[in-house]
Amino acid sequence: MKTFLRAAWRRFTHFVDMFAYPLKFSHYVELINPLWTNHSLQARVEQVWDETKDSRTITLRPGRGWRSHRAGQHIRVGVPIGGMRHTRTYSISSAPGARSDCITITVKAIPDGRASHHLVRQLKPGAYVPIGEAQGEFVIPDAIPVHPLFITAGSGITPVMSMLRNYVVEFGVLPDITHIHYAPHAYDVIFGNELEELNRDQPHYNLHRVYTRELGDTTSKKLHFQVSQLDEFCPDWREREVWACGPATLLDAVEAHWEAAGLRRQLHTERFRAKLAATPSDVSGGKVSFVKSGVSFDTDGITNLLRVAEDAGLNPAHGCRMGICHGCDCVLVSGSIRDLRTGAVTAEPGEIVQVCVSAAVGDVEVEL
Repeated sequence: MKTFLRAAWRRFTHFVDMFAYPLKFSHYVELINPLWTNHSLQARVEQVWDETKDSRTITLRPGRGWRSHRAGQHIRVGVPIGGMRHTRTYSISSAPGARSDCITITVKAIPDGRASHHLVRQLKPGAYVPIGEAQGEFVIPDAIPVHPLFITAGSGITPVMSMLRNYVVEFGVLPDITHIHYAPHAYDVIFGNELEELNRDQPHYNLHRVYTRELGDTTSKKLHFQVSQLDEFCPDWREREVWACGPATLLDAVEAHWEAAGLRRQLHTERFRAKLAATPSDVSGGKVSFVKSGVSFDTDGITNLLRVAEDAGLNPAHGCRMGICHGCDCVLVSGSIRDLRTGAVTAEPGEIVQVCVSAAVGDVEVEL
């Protein structure tokens, strides 16, 4: 019966679309309830919950077209600020298949983060935000039993929290897991109470919290990731599959250690920002001209072109802001750009460039 109704609805909307041109019937349905649309995926904010002083869990009810997720995946979220939509990517922190048909994202307000500050400080229940389908390969395989080692820091706990919650929902008990989590202080641990409950109630879950500013407000490097901590907290780390997520400094150290141990294939990492190459000593700024928009803006030669465009008042299409999704691709008209991940310079007119990971080298024209 449901299949018949869906087919009938598709035929009806296809017929009505012929009279709604240049829009679609779905655009008018959006005026009644944005969750009923099929031309874009929307979600309604159901609840907000402050986890720490600078992080918040947001409960979202996705609309028609949502197809669930795998624990560890992320979604794009559109954040309306000042009449412009800024797209950011956030890990889903809830387990798949919740009975409420809702998902949660947990956002940490980062310095100079316009979108994250809006989500943490200003977003209210009842608001609607555009979202994307769940994506990402930072997941635990379904068919192969594993004994994970989780290494997380700060908001890097969010995809791993989805994995832990999924284990509880699916099996009621956690497998043999060692989890090392880094945070400045005890009160900065996102999901701190829930993690402690798991550590108390789940006999095979071993949580080790490391407070990197335990000795005061000045960061103590000896409290950051160290090989000695691995040997102390997880003596069998060489035999385990590892999932690591957190700041670039943590992931750089973890990757270097597993590479040196010849165990890189056992390591899975999730980065919230692209890994960037060192900035050249002779870097110089210039004027960026956005040809289609007729806007020019000065740049320092370090800031990525997407941010330059946004600072100039434009709202170009984009997605991950990490050079992965190619949602920000545009054409280089003239001049040279530097790939911030590799340092490679491109000066070929007509070349497709990713503005989220490209900076200007002198004066540049791009087709935006």
